[in-house]
Amino acid sequence: MYQGPSRWSGSHSSTFHVCTTDLSPHAVRQMSCPPSDEFCRRPCPSATVTGLDNEIDSGISPRGSERFVLVTQAHLFKPTYPQSKEKLIGPSALFFHQNDYHAQIRRLVQSSLSLDVNRNLVPDIEAIAISLLDSWSGKVVNTFYELKKFTFDVAVLFIFGRLNNHHHKELLKENYYTLDKGYNSFPTNLPGSSYNKSVSARRRLSLIVSEIIKEREEKSLVQRDLLGSLLNFKDEKGQTLTHNQIVDNIIGVMFAAQDTTARLLTWMIKYLHDDSNTREAIQIEQKAIFESNDGGNRTLSWAQTRNMPLTSRAIKESLRMASIISFTFREAVEDVEYKGYLIPKGWKVLPLFRNIHHNPDFFVDPHKFNPSRFELGINPNTFMPFGNGLHTCPGNEVAKLQMLIFIHHLVIKFRWEVEGSGGVHYDPFPIPQRGLPAKFWKETCSCTQGRTSKLVSREESKLK
Repeated sequence: MYQGPSRWSGSHSSTFHVCTTDLSPHAVRQMSCPPSDEFCRRPCPSATVTGLDNEIDSGISPRGSERFVLVTQAHLFKPTYPQSKEKLIGPSALFFHQNDYHAQIRRLVQSSLSLDVNRNLVPDIEAIAISLLDSWSGKVVNTFYELKKFTFDVAVLFIFGRLNNHHHKELLKENYYTLDKGYNSFPTNLPGSSYNKSVSARRRLSLIVSEIIKEREEKSLVQRDLLGSLLNFKDEKGQTLTHNQIVDNIIGVMFAAQDTTARLLTWMIKYLHDDSNTREAIQIEQKAIFESNDGGNRTLSWAQTRNMPLTSRAIKESLRMASIISFTFREAVEDVEYKGYLIPKGWKVLPLFRNIHHNPDFFVDPHKFNPSRFELGINPNTFMPFGNGLHTCPGNEVAKLQMLIFIHHLVIKFRWEVEGSGGVHYDPFPIPQRGLPAKFWKETCSCTQGRTSKLVSREESKLK
């Protein structure tokens, strides 16, 4: 809770407000002060507004306020993150910026994640998924922790291509995990603290990426991956990106690609475990694809991943239910009026996607897992799992692709049982308690053995 002035447009009364979760009259408690009170008249340097509620005006919905901030009046709000987080990712990462630089980097990221690139990497992602799932057989695993291995390997694939230097890959993984562990810790840069370890790991990551760049330049390698796009970029004036800009965006994309997809897959495994009807329907859909591939002796095709309607709806419902990206950071660049309220320049605004995704006005029985709600489509601006506007996640198609491939092999080859009583842990984004410990059993089927060993052997050979 923050104490500070929240001014009414056109109001001449001397009041200040304590903002809780939004700027609605019910959430803002007005405290009258005498006009002579200096505190009431003193400008407030900053405050946080977490969501603009529909109670500001009975004719406005929450989706209207989010669209106001992220789309129609996005130029009035700049991306802003805690300084400690910018330091760990790198100040030149695209999601800390707007305008020309942001658009420039975004285009490069999107080109490296194009449909042509995705199509060619389906077999590689499939091999990574099979290798990880096979390592779970007969074991109780921390599902979230294990899935971060999968999403990290896929992120490396898209960023660096088929990275042949196994030593570099292991160093990237080791130092990225250290950075990630302290990313949301209290930013006390004392020796031994989580944040201090993350800062040190960030420096080492920069050196590792520099070594990869040097090796690529020495061998005159030209690759259609994110690193290649950043290295080869020249603007209309012939300017290239600086070394720091390249490194910051590599680490930024790695961070964005790895954690959120692993969280979503963890939730989806829980939802499918708890909903046997949906799980069985998806199994039927996926087994038909499996059998059309000669019992799994052929790789999944790009076209097949585009034709998984039940699984795709389950992914969308998991995105809605879990709302992994619950909010995003914005800051008013000037005084902004919204429906009679004035958001002062410098105030932080956090659009809350979870409030929209769990709103019964938009989704019937919103706390029930029900993929069928996406059969007939939904109202515009009520489903924003990847954000909205110019800062919509550029990698959302890659995230969906790896989830489809992973779920395909999970449901046709494994059964699983979740252990523990459930619950949710926030750090700050939601994850099932204790990372969803679960035991996995591989369904024995002789028709899958040759296909599985072939793909795993291919993945292992790349790591040598």
